Amino acid sequence: MATEYALYKGDELLSIGSIRKLAEEFKVGERTIKFYMTPTYQKRTSERKGRRLVKLSED
Repeated sequence: MATEYALYKGDELLSIGSIRKLAEEFKVGERTIKFYMTPTYQKRTSERKGRRLVKLSED
């Protein structure tokens, strides 16, 4: 089983899945999905409007 992530926008859960699945679902690159988890992205965006990627499980 692959590592699972949850993608949030504020308090709203947008989706759960692998990096690849999330990238396909939101029509962005895998690097973009990974970027949502970085401190740099989190500093540039607000908690309410920015997307946040949270690791749920690891294989």
